[in-house]
Amino acid sequence: MVELPARPAPIVTLTINPALDVSTTTETVRPEHKMRCGPSRVDPGGGGVNVSRVIDRLGGHSTAIYAVGGPTGQAYRQLLEAESITAKAIAIVGSTRENVTIDETSTGQQFRFVLQGPELTEAEWQRCLDATEAAMQWGGYVVVSGSLAPGVPDDLYARVARRARELGVRCIVDASGAALAAALDEGVYLVKPSGRELGELVGAELTSIDDKTAAAQQLVAEGKAEVVALTVGGEGAVLVTADSVTKLASPPITVKSTVGAGDSFLAALVLRLAQGHDLAAAFRAGVAAGAATATTEATELCHRADVERFEALLAG
Repeated sequence: MVELPARPAPIVTLTINPALDVSTTTETVRPEHKMRCGPSRVDPGGGGVNVSRVIDRLGGHSTAIYAVGGPTGQAYRQLLEAESITAKAIAIVGSTRENVTIDETSTGQQFRFVLQGPELTEAEWQRCLDATEAAMQWGGYVVVSGSLAPGVPDDLYARVARRARELGVRCIVDASGAALAAALDEGVYLVKPSGRELGELVGAELTSIDDKTAAAQQLVAEGKAEVVALTVGGEGAVLVTADSVTKLASPPITVKSTVGAGDSFLAALVLRLAQGHDLAAAFRAGVAAGAATATTEATELCHRADVERFEALLAG
């Protein structure tokens, strides 16, 4: 039996463009009509914050750094504080954005409206960067996840990756577009793209698992990431390193909502790594958490009992 460290490695998450996630249901989505909705729920969302929330649900600990402002930002802070997440809120002038998820009950389709978010000044995003650097500790992990707000330079995540390497911290990136490309040019420990994001990154239409795996292997070969954890929806995920390719199918589930599934995958993966588990075990935990979140309604995240049940199933 492998002996795990007594104290997990520290984890820091950065969310530069968080969102107040509003979700509800309606029978049919139609243009130019008032659509009467069912009960609604509101959650504090955004990539890094969701990672921290799931880490907490799984019995772990992290420090969440996030930018927040305005009336929606106040509501956001209150929701996050109610979950007792260790966090540092960086005040901004603009108002925190909202995202809206509508489940159409007549068809089972889900409509997701993702708003742009407030523009950050240089002083505001620099404070986020400084707070993230101050929270990082040698031997730990820093997770940068989600979209960049307007006004934030494309290389923000690359700057975090560079400083993390200098401090002996492993940087994990979940982003897309120019922010992802810049971070990978700097070099990171682990990246978690979807198949679509990977295709956009390499400028090719990746239609098969083999195509996506080959593109992930190329990222590793070029030194852009030590590990690529590629999520492929209902097909599961693929873990690529310089020495191996591991494919893992998702456990059989009834999907209710995929919102937050990728964040949950990443949260469980980094938590298990921080706890001293090997990559294979961390990968299983990630797939388990992603699947567990997909079984919940709307913007609800996974529950620990479901994640551990799926972990055991995947371990055989």
